[in-house]
Amino acid sequence: MTESTISAIEQKIILPLFGAKDQHLRRLRDEFNVEITHRNGKIRVSGENETSVAQATDAIEQLTDIVRRRGNLTPDLFNETVARVSGRSAPAKKHASIETFQAGKEIRPRTAGQGLYVDAIRNNDLVFAVGPAGSGKTYLAVAMAVEALKNQEVQKIVLVRPAVEAGESLGFLPGDLQAKINPYLVPLLDAINDMIGFEQARQLVERDVIEVCPLAYMRGRTLNEAFIILDEAQNTTVSQMKMFLTRMGHDSKIVVSGDETQVDLPHRTPSGLIDALDRLTGIKGIALAKLTAADIVRHRLVTDIVNAYDGKGENANKDGAGEKANK
Repeated sequence: MTESTISAIEQKIILPLFGAKDQHLRRLRDEFNVEITHRNGKIRVSGENETSVAQATDAIEQLTDIVRRRGNLTPDLFNETVARVSGRSAPAKKHASIETFQAGKEIRPRTAGQGLYVDAIRNNDLVFAVGPAGSGKTYLAVAMAVEALKNQEVQKIVLVRPAVEAGESLGFLPGDLQAKINPYLVPLLDAINDMIGFEQARQLVERDVIEVCPLAYMRGRTLNEAFIILDEAQNTTVSQMKMFLTRMGHDSKIVVSGDETQVDLPHRTPSGLIDALDRLTGIKGIALAKLTAADIVRHRLVTDIVNAYDGKGENANKDGAGEKANK
């Protein structure tokens, strides 16, 4: 017999955690084939199979975190959390919409992979999202940031992007600072305008509630009560990634998104994204969302294009492919 104990469970957590008439509790017992009891602020999980006990314990801890943050536990969140922990796919469903400032505009995950990505953001303070172009990495991260701002879960949105694409340098671009950085931040600003509206977004930027800046300008800062998005993270160096991740202050959330196959760093310069995925795997509170060609929601040809390039990856020019040097 194997058993584990989860301590310091507040009484107010138990009802939403176990569900009305203990429906969640019964589901957990049946799903993992374990016994679950609650007494004196402790939940005890026991069973014959060590893996099942560990999975059930993990599920309860994740569900408890959800209840603490949200105050409730929806059927969708319960089902997806249990499915993720048990290693099976969640049943097909229409995912809950993400709240924005645009009345009547519905934004929701459109694929199973996107649904897991959104859940990962809801349930973790640091999420890495990797996947091909068009899979919703940036758009959904911005949507979740807008929802958090609307619900007063954060006081600020910070949009960050490295300015190294195609070997260009900010110092050699014409214009003032704003003119230099704008081209790199257009995808993030487009998403913000789509969800908030151009005029309101402009006002929020002027009030510094929404901040857009190149990665280089993040050094030395601490960001509290902020939703921070690092886009195109494959183009960070290892030292830049470390610098960025350590900007995280209290009550903040970070989403790091990128495509491991689109590295534009100089040849033989390791990608900070790839390095971070290797270093930080397994740390509690950090999640990895892997999106694939199946999650692409742009024009139907984008999926075919991504698959075509992936299929030819073995024959790519090794001297010119920065991503080969980083893997």
